[in-house]
Amino acid sequence: MSSAQTATEVTQRPLAPKREIFGWAMFDFANQAYTLLIITVVFGDLFTTVIVGDRGDDYRLGNLLWSLSLAVSYFLVVVSGPVCGAIMDYSASKKRFLFASYIATVTATALLYFVEPGYIVLGVILIICSNFAYAIGENFIAAFLPELGPARSLGKISGFGWALGYIGGLFAAAFTLAFLGEATAENFDRIRWVGPFAAGFFLLAAIPTFVFVRERGVPQARPTDRSYVSLGFKRIGDTIRDIARFRDLAIFLSSVLFSMGGIYIIITFAFIYGAQVIGWDESIRNIMFIIVQITAAIGALGFGALQDRLGAKPTYIGTLTLWVLAILAIWATPEVTEWVNDTFGADWEAQHLFLVVGCLAGVSLGSSQSASRTLVGLFSPEAKAAEFFGFWGLANKLAGMFGIVGLGLLQAQVGLQASILFCAALFIIAIMICLPVNQARAQQAARQWDEEYAANGGRIG
Repeated sequence: MSSAQTATEVTQRPLAPKREIFGWAMFDFANQAYTLLIITVVFGDLFTTVIVGDRGDDYRLGNLLWSLSLAVSYFLVVVSGPVCGAIMDYSASKKRFLFASYIATVTATALLYFVEPGYIVLGVILIICSNFAYAIGENFIAAFLPELGPARSLGKISGFGWALGYIGGLFAAAFTLAFLGEATAENFDRIRWVGPFAAGFFLLAAIPTFVFVRERGVPQARPTDRSYVSLGFKRIGDTIRDIARFRDLAIFLSSVLFSMGGIYIIITFAFIYGAQVIGWDESIRNIMFIIVQITAAIGALGFGALQDRLGAKPTYIGTLTLWVLAILAIWATPEVTEWVNDTFGADWEAQHLFLVVGCLAGVSLGSSQSASRTLVGLFSPEAKAAEFFGFWGLANKLAGMFGIVGLGLLQAQVGLQASILFCAALFIIAIMICLPVNQARAQQAARQWDEEYAANGGRIG
């Protein structure tokens, strides 16, 4: 932002060109191949049941190692995300940081081809590297959101990105499930190509992002006696000392810490749960994947439009309420199926009822993540957007780290089905924390900071 801009101009920022919004959303389209194929649908199952494998203990060792690998990658995002964001704001280098994370994700994901049964250490290292690069890239792409339009349009833009992401995941996983088959030892020579395929999909589909998305920031001159890293830490220190000014954002990020803990557990263990607890067939797994992708896209688009009308905070709380209902339904599926069969003389299978549950989970998944990203965009001063999305990423990944490890340890003691209720508790806590957040006050705080920034010639601190 230049010194000539005023807070009013920032508030009334026009909608970015359609090609730029499309290019921004295409990163969601591209990276969904990684999160679905590697984390959720295929490689997580392959890692726990084949690469580690031990049916005798219900794959509890594999589940635990998978949890720890992801937790370490999220920890790396926690310690580096806010500093990277502050450096990006100071040096106007969001696009360069995004490109670096993109190349790192593609490279580490392609190398998963070489992880064979028993190659546990190599698998752990590559998952840590690829998931760190992917996860911090989520922070970097989100930092562009406040620049793409006025506040009243951010919900729709964010929802469009998430929806396009789920469509991308549908394309990527449909090809994988159709041509690579099941994540089994017998099919290993084919399914091992899931890493290179996910990497190639990400590599090609994200090209529009780097062609169309603009770097609008204006770099500040770096003092000769200071490094960008030290300046990044200084900006974070300034923000922490001024935290009372952004108290609503701080409270909201505390809520995100719990809500995203539950979401990361579901993303990581949903298909493992289907295989180990529900005992679904490959065909049902494939149908479930399609159902979740479609309903998640609908949820992201529908709630994205709704939150611009009703407010992002009520929408966010509503999506968490949906999550509580979805978790209870996931947990109860085997028992409900048995009760229906005993009571009505039916012959249902748990995997068929689980498909119905998948619709509710899909809507919850798409809408909650979109609403969360929108709120951070609304609460962030434009000149500190990357830094504040770094804090958002910190909350997300800290949540993922503790949530996934917590579930991994819990399922090692009581099994996966009982431990899934942990997610419902996390969502309820998130709702309670978010209730005091005042959306209007938070947006006003962001506008006032931008006004001071403009009046000070494009510098603060």
